[in-house]
Amino acid sequence: NNVTSIGISAFQGCSSLTSIAIPGSVTSIEDYLFYNCTSLTNITIPNSVNSIEDYAFQNCTSLINITIPNSVTSIGSSAFQGCSSLTSISIPTNVASIGDYAFYACTSLSNITIPSSVTSMGAGAFYNCSGLTGITIPNSVNSIGEQAFYACSGLTSITIPGSVSSIGSSAFYNCSGLTSITIPNSVNSIGISAFQGCSSLTSIAIPGSVTSIEDYLFYNCTSLTSITIPNSVNSIENYAFQNCSSLISITIPNSVNSIGISAFQGCSNLSSITIPSNVTSIGSSVFRSCTSLSSINIPSSVNSIGNNVFRSCTSLTSI
Repeated sequence: NNVTSIGISAFQGCSSLTSIAIPGSVTSIEDYLFYNCTSLTNITIPNSVNSIEDYAFQNCTSLINITIPNSVTSIGSSAFQGCSSLTSISIPTNVASIGDYAFYACTSLSNITIPSSVTSMGAGAFYNCSGLTGITIPNSVNSIGEQAFYACSGLTSITIPGSVSSIGSSAFYNCSGLTSITIPNSVNSIGISAFQGCSSLTSIAIPGSVTSIEDYLFYNCTSLTSITIPNSVNSIENYAFQNCSSLISITIPNSVNSIGISAFQGCSNLSSITIPSNVTSIGSSVFRSCTSLSSINIPSSVNSIGNNVFRSCTSLTSI
């Protein structure tokens, strides 16, 4: 109990270590401390510890449960990455931020509550947590990092609180089980590929504070049937709705002045669309393989039409 510090990587690679008692005099779980301790099944962290540093428990593949005391104020990058047997964890009420990839590939983690002390979730915080079915995000969180819920295929619904102003690139990429999501008006930016591959998502409301539908934003959202784009949006970027094969209708506001490459390519159920009068150019392959599109009106504002715009539009009879 007179040990006050345990150095970086002290037990790294101790692959036969099944349990360990940390004395109540230690204040930090240092970087890589139990990295690749693949037989470690459980551990209790004493109240003296105030931080869990980067990669501390990475690849502890047998770790089933861990008790983190309220004395802990920070969880480092990749702290629990690859802890594939970890089924649940309580984040202490004094933690302000969750580090990048903190719970990456914790595939058995089914439910987690984020305390109101947390203001930001790092990049890839829950990346590939495929068993995650529910998560509560508190009103204290102001940003959702890029790839935060990447490939969380078990996640079916999520509510983003009104405190969040930005959703990072690929935040919900390949969340194939996600059927609904609520985005508040506080959100003013949604990153590239944020909802790419959300193949079960049927509808979504874009808040009136968003100014751009970014590249690949709804790429391969094959169950998306309808969407309303608010008047705040001035551009629909490349591949934004490509392969949204269930999309029947879409209203593009007059605020939009550009439609990017392949923006609606492969939207095979899209039967009609109105191009706003402020659009000056239509990018290459924008409506390629929109096989249900029967007619379209191009406004006089358009001065250029890219290659293959209407290629394979086999039902198009008038333009």
